[in-house]
Amino acid sequence: MLDWLMVPIDVARPHEIGGLVAWHARLMTLAWGILVPPGILSARFLKLWPGQRWPEQLDHPGWWHLHRVFQYSAGVLTLAGLWLILRAAPQSGTAIAHHLFGWTVLALAAVQFLSAWLRGSKGGPTAPAADGSWHGDHYDMTFRRLVFEHVHKFGGYLVGLIAVAAIISGLWQANAPRWMWLLIGLWWGLCLIVFAILQRRGMAFDTYQAHWGADDVHPGNRIKPVGFGIRRHEAGE
Repeated sequence: MLDWLMVPIDVARPHEIGGLVAWHARLMTLAWGILVPPGILSARFLKLWPGQRWPEQLDHPGWWHLHRVFQYSAGVLTLAGLWLILRAAPQSGTAIAHHLFGWTVLALAAVQFLSAWLRGSKGGPTAPAADGSWHGDHYDMTFRRLVFEHVHKFGGYLVGLIAVAAIISGLWQANAPRWMWLLIGLWWGLCLIVFAILQRRGMAFDTYQAHWGADDVHPGNRIKPVGFGIRRHEAGE
């Protein structure tokens, strides 16, 4: 069994990969294959933190800190992986698909971080404006905030899917041994199972209501939440 696991996925080709390229592959796989999926899960399903008594307890920051730890860690590893591959010797032309997927991931990742940094102010009772009012881009759901939510949510899922293609094409290009394919596949499969279970349990809760409750006095509760499969409460429930 061990011998079978160590054999490259394509037995007709050798598994040969240089030092810098090998570390590029390891860092990028760790970033996008291992860290990003739970970062997405935490942002989608932990808006109501385990044990939190909503709506008595509002605006729990646990999901936010967890999401940032995963995604910023992935960002640092991505920059390191990019630096390594730029220093490595040019690869053969058969890696065109991997290059295309990889650069697309980098471009979309830059958009994700940029959109997060430009998302605007929060507002609301927990983060009032300088004049003491509750006005803020998130609380008022301004155009700026709506653009951010569309770009960040849908762009996040898109870059995650393209990252899967980048990793698979990279594994094929390197002719990675079978144990790598199995390990990464099992991790992705586990993440998909967790996603399905938590979605079925209705844990994809609306960010706005997690912050400020379901009362119609809050302007964001009068518009449809951004995203698919998002659960929210109607006023009075």
